[in-house]
Amino acid sequence: MFRRREFERMAAEMNQGVIGINLLNEIVICNALAAKFFELSPEEILGKDLWQLVPDDPLPYIRESQTMEFNRFSRIGNKMIIASRIPFQDERGRVIGAVALLQDMTEYEELKAKVVSLQELRILLTAIIDSTQDAISVVDENGLGFLINQAYTRLTGFTAEEVIGKPPTVDIAEGESMHIQVAKTRQSVKGVLMKVGPKRREVIVNVAPIMISGQFRGTVGVLHDISEIHKLSEELERAKRIIRHLEAKYTFSDIIGESEAIKATIGQAGRAAVTPATVLLRGESGTGKELFAHAIHRSSDRQRGQFIRVNCAALADNLLESELFGYVEGAFTGAKRGGKIGLFEEANGGTIFLDEIGEISLNLQAKLLRVLQEREIVKVGDNRPFNVDVRVIAATNANLEAELRAGRFREDLYYRLNVVPVIIPPLRQRREDIPLLVHHLIASFNQEYGRCVERINQEALQILIGYHWPGNVRELENILGRAIINMRINETIIESHHLPVLALPDVNSSESRFLDVPHLSSSEEEGGFEALQRQWERDLLLATLQRTEGNKTRAAKQLKMSIRNFYYKLERHALI
Repeated sequence: MFRRREFERMAAEMNQGVIGINLLNEIVICNALAAKFFELSPEEILGKDLWQLVPDDPLPYIRESQTMEFNRFSRIGNKMIIASRIPFQDERGRVIGAVALLQDMTEYEELKAKVVSLQELRILLTAIIDSTQDAISVVDENGLGFLINQAYTRLTGFTAEEVIGKPPTVDIAEGESMHIQVAKTRQSVKGVLMKVGPKRREVIVNVAPIMISGQFRGTVGVLHDISEIHKLSEELERAKRIIRHLEAKYTFSDIIGESEAIKATIGQAGRAAVTPATVLLRGESGTGKELFAHAIHRSSDRQRGQFIRVNCAALADNLLESELFGYVEGAFTGAKRGGKIGLFEEANGGTIFLDEIGEISLNLQAKLLRVLQEREIVKVGDNRPFNVDVRVIAATNANLEAELRAGRFREDLYYRLNVVPVIIPPLRQRREDIPLLVHHLIASFNQEYGRCVERINQEALQILIGYHWPGNVRELENILGRAIINMRINETIIESHHLPVLALPDVNSSESRFLDVPHLSSSEEEGGFEALQRQWERDLLLATLQRTEGNKTRAAKQLKMSIRNFYYKLERHALI
């Protein structure tokens, strides 16, 4: 407990009002700051009864009870103060009075009211910009994201957490940041075309500087989505065609994954891309074979040429032949006047991607073999060869070796196609990539569905990681799309109850953890367990070769078998 002399010394030094009373409630301590609260001088206050100035002030009760109180709000006149009250003693240790330390809080309350007003204005501003259908982004004077609206999230796929505090280039897929340009020139820009977000949505951008009292405080941009209008006629036309001509727009950097399995596949495909060799993409349905085909073309020296994709399973055999090789006038009933060039001829100097190659007939296989061997085609109804310079990428999810043994696929064509096999791992073999894929797909669905989903919670993510994904990445995309559709419009986190029921068995169970049961053809089903065992052995050999990037000596060591035995099994399964 303090002595009276100590409080008197403190009263002279402190930047607070100090007022003290004795046992008779007379004011015996008062500094200039305390006197200002009463709009009197210290001399006019000293000796007065405390309750004459401040009725019912609790300072006498503090003295009598010998207790303390801190930071209690009080009012003196029209001023709001915060007071701490403490008893004090004489030199003998007897309580002879109490003192109050006073801090003016009027200015604090005014500032607090201004802050509340500013917060209300910010809420109102946010509500206003969220109500517009145009995407808005605001960047501060330091060039960092400051504010976006919900339309911006729907358009770009980026959430506030991914934009606020980040450079304005974070959302740009193609083009230069107009925020940066306007920050340099202090001049508005209008009607700039660029592409934003993971789906490369085409937009027109208007950006203006924000000037407050003559000072530059940032930039504001408005993005108008024109991609849907711009491409409507193209989409309608393409939807009518089963065989599509595509611009190869994906690169290896667009393939999502950090697992060793996918990185090894990307490395193998990247090395194949810089060669002129035919590439055979193998993998289950939904693993991303077409994505790899795009990336191989973009990484090759033919990237400026045409990239043409043909679904060999989509058309009847005779129609597919005329599409691939073209025809001359009068080749068949209904042939166009003047004939038609084929897709191989159209892809001259570029790449043709033959998807579902295992579905073509033996007759068409012979003609395709001629293209690969002689680099020439013969149009339907003609007998003159035509030279073409085309790089072939083929893809299949079929067991070509089983088709070869059954006589449904030509052995010579198999070896021509299988020059550089690239085996794409199924999703269940790279489960560690699922969180990355989910994050990427959420951003895409935000754009596609006009939603503002931020993330998936851990429980739902573990359900996805535990599932064995027979449909691979395509099935994951389907499951997430359905989950987002099931969410209410104001929900931003995917939870387990949003997911559809994944009814297939959990691969982490003791019965299925070590055995990935393949799909058997009708001929293999007749073989029962032996056919299943052969398929499992073949898949194991392929997976090990993939991990070792084709190094057979390392693969044999990993499988703990002799190199001679390893080569025997490769020959047995027609892998060499």
